[in-house]
Amino acid sequence: MTASLVRRYQAADREAVRRICHLTGYMGESAAWFWRDAESFADMWTGYYTDYEPESCFVAEAQGRVAGYLVGCLDTAKAADPAAVCLSHVGRRGLVFRPGTAGFLWRSAWDTVRDRRGYAGRFLDARWPAHLHMNLLPEARGGGLGRALMDAFIEHVAAAGVPGIHLETLAENTWAIAFFRAMGFTAFGEPKLVPGMRTRAGARMHGQLMVRGGAGSPAGGQEAGSSTAK
Repeated sequence: MTASLVRRYQAADREAVRRICHLTGYMGESAAWFWRDAESFADMWTGYYTDYEPESCFVAEAQGRVAGYLVGCLDTAKAADPAAVCLSHVGRRGLVFRPGTAGFLWRSAWDTVRDRRGYAGRFLDARWPAHLHMNLLPEARGGGLGRALMDAFIEHVAAAGVPGIHLETLAENTWAIAFFRAMGFTAFGEPKLVPGMRTRAGARMHGQLMVRGGAGSPAGGQEAGSSTAK
């Protein structure tokens, strides 16, 4: 790969970030097969960050165009909850009745009832208040851009004096799990079923929380083994 770089997000990058979000929203592949409405999907997973905390966002360029991003925040308690953003679109855009989103939403409701316990949702813990989401187009993978995005965000978090970072990925996404481990993240608690999410073969999928301390403290110490913090 040539002419590649990582830089801070700019307002002109917004549409590219939103497009990449939907194109890579299912373990690096398009999310369209289970969530066809690209605008609501991008709002859930990038809207708060690009619109309200752009200083915590970074993009990767490959051959002169934005080919990946990392959007993040320093304090999860201040960020928009993706579930709340989703509900706002359900009301405004009628997603529960629209082809391409209705199936996922009705399945999510059924899974929540069947599992007897609601999904934990956002992770709020003062030890790891920052969080992130990142995605790269296929042509931007394998050349070090993912690591450069993570390094930029870790430095940003450390400069702000924030003690740690968390993220959630699908436990079935073994490539992502391995990458985040290489970046110093440690699994936090056991994988938990995610309402509505399925593999292409129809199997249930699981969310895995991972945590990392500030710069120079990758694993977060023995506390990372705990599964009690919410």
